[in-house]
Order: sequence, then structure tokens, then C-alpha cells
Amino acid sequence: MTSDQAPKISRRALAAGAAAIAALNTQTAQAQDTPPPVKYKPNPAPAPITLPKMKRGYAEGPYGQIHYQDGANGGTPLVLIHQAPMSSRQFESVFKPFMDRGIRPIAVDCPGFGMSDTTTFVPKVEDWAKIVPPVLDHLGLKTVDVLGHHTGALVATEVEQQFRDRVRKLILAGPFPMTETERENFLNGVQRNEIDFVYKPDGSHLTASFMSRFRMYSASGTNPDAKLMTRYTVERFVGYGPFWYGHHAAFIYNHNASIPKIKRPTLIITNTGDQIYQNAKETMKMRPDFSFAELQGGGVDIIDQQPEAWAEAIAKFLKA
Repeated sequence: MTSDQAPKISRRALAAGAAAIAALNTQTAQAQDTPPPVKYKPNPAPAPITLPKMKRGYAEGPYGQIHYQDGANGGTPLVLIHQAPMSSRQFESVFKPFMDRGIRPIAVDCPGFGMSDTTTFVPKVEDWAKIVPPVLDHLGLKTVDVLGHHTGALVATEVEQQFRDRVRKLILAGPFPMTETERENFLNGVQRNEIDFVYKPDGSHLTASFMSRFRMYSASGTNPDAKLMTRYTVERFVGYGPFWYGHHAAFIYNHNASIPKIKRPTLIITNTGDQIYQNAKETMKMRPDFSFAELQGGGVDIIDQQPEAWAEAIAKFLKA
């Protein structure tokens, strides 16, 4: 058949064919974008419970209600004070290790964090220390051991300074003496990154906060768990007070002045990957009479990274 004999195709037929091809391409794209069908499975298995049952409650404090978690296992009572901007949930991974070692963990939410009421003023570390005696009175405890992590270590120090008769032993997980230049730099960072923090309409501030904690955890050489990083991020924003209260209180506090005044037996526990590891070493130069425990690696989240080793070092000191 010559070209003169080839059948002619009308414009209408060409248009119809093009439309059919376009429709087929659209269907193919939609099929690729459509997730596979899911068949609901009746009665899915419940999520396993991996944490020990803690008694949760409230004590009336000087600034309102103080939320606490109590192991209530009859062991040696140990009050746990969290870092900023977190809550008593920071200690979840060591509740069981402590209880296994005969220690009764009692974790408190500092005012404005977790589920504790906030203050009506910009608080200082010295103010937060005042919430511990009401919790002890509420639980019928006269004397306890007190532990604080990072910002919590400063609060724990003030508990020992103000209410020494209520403290048997003190554990500082991250003491923080600093120079005035360091203090100025830290406070400038708080102003820039926390006080002036911008809540974005598109929620991108949540992604930025998540990635900040993700990078911090990664810097320790440990792969971050996305679910754990999500909890860290939420804890930053879930409190009743501004989250910047925590680091602001920490950086205006003078640990250099209060460390020499500590009289109760004290343990410094740190880890080589902690952001303030060198500050712990400096503290030991100030107080060579303190006990010292050092874990290898990890980061600011050492409690979740090495819970058994962390709890064991503390239990050894408390039982000595």
C-alpha cells in the first residue's frame, strides 16, 4: 500500500485517542498515589506495658499544685528533679532500674513544666527548691536523697542549701559552675532562641524543635528513636509556663557560690559525651571530697541511653 493509499484519520478520531491516553495516564498516576487497601483486623493486640506502675498525684505547694510520680515500692526514697525544658517523664527509663535496686523513685515536675502549676513571676532556681518539702510532707517522708539532672542539679543543690535537714545524700548529674563570660553567652542564647521564640502559623517551629533534639541526640553517637524525640519535643511545649523559664533560671544561678557550701555527702555523675562534662570536672577540682562517677559516651540524654549503668552508679553511692 502506497502513501496515497494509506487510510486518513480524522481530527475527531485523533482528539478522542489523545483523550483516552490522557485518561489512562491519569488513572495510572492515581493508582500509584493510592495506598494499598488495608483490611482492619478486629481486636488488635494491646501495646505492651514496659514501664512500672507509678503512683501519680499532686501536693499543694507554694505556687499551686505540684505533680509527682512515686514508685511507692518501700525502698530508699530518692527525689528526682528533671532538666529543662522537660518533666518528670525524663526519668521513665530508670524507674524500674531504681526499684530493682531497692530505691523508691519520686520524680517531680518543676513549676510550669509537666503538669505542675506555674509561678506568677519569672522564677529562679531558689524558688523551685521550695516545692520539695511540700511533696515530702504530702508523702509522709522526713528525710530523702535528692538527685537533679542539669537544671535539676542546681535545684537539688538549693534543696540541700535551704532544707538540709530533709536531705540525706545529694546527687548532681551535671553540676554547672561557669565563668561570667560563659553566663553572658548562655543568657544571650536564651534570649535569641527561647524568649524570642516564634510560633509559626504553619507549625514549622515544631519541626525545627524536633530536629534540634534529633541532632543533639545524634551527636552522642547514638541513633535517635523518632518516638522518643517526639516526646522530648512535646515536653518542651506542654507545660503551663513558658519553656524559657528553665534555662533562664539555670543560667542566672550561681553554682560557683553554692557548691562550696554543700555539706551532705555528694556524688557527681557525668558522662564523657555530655555537653557540660568539663563543668563536672571543674566541680571536682572545687570539691575533691565529693564522690565521682563517669560513664563513657552518651550525651545530654544519658538517662535514656544508658539507664542501667546510670542507675547502678547512683545506687552504689546511695548504699555505700
